[in-house]
Amino acid sequence: MFEKRIDIFKKRDRETWQQIRDALKAAGLRGVRAGHYLQETVMGGGCGAKLDPRDFGPRGRIDREIYWVEVRQSDEEQARDILRRSGIVPVVEEDVLLDAALRKKPKADYFDK
Repeated sequence: MFEKRIDIFKKRDRETWQQIRDALKAAGLRGVRAGHYLQETVMGGGCGAKLDPRDFGPRGRIDREIYWVEVRQSDEEQARDILRRSGIVPVVEEDVLLDAALRKKPKADYFDK
């Protein structure tokens, strides 16, 4: 009943998240948990309303949610097999909670030879 769960997907990608959820549900795999949350704090907008000024651009609101799917540890291989047959590649980004500046890989030092 209380079994350890494994992340099989964690990324900012709503479309893949929905495909994974639908594929696991259609296959009848039980004990799948899926959800999403907002990682970032809202910047002050100046008027005290705590509106994020980045949401009012020409293309509307930006999706900054982090989407996740987890399964029971005993069902991990079965879930990965279901996704393989569906042609979906699940990705777990461990550094998804880091700031963008920290996630970027440093460029090679061109002066060291």
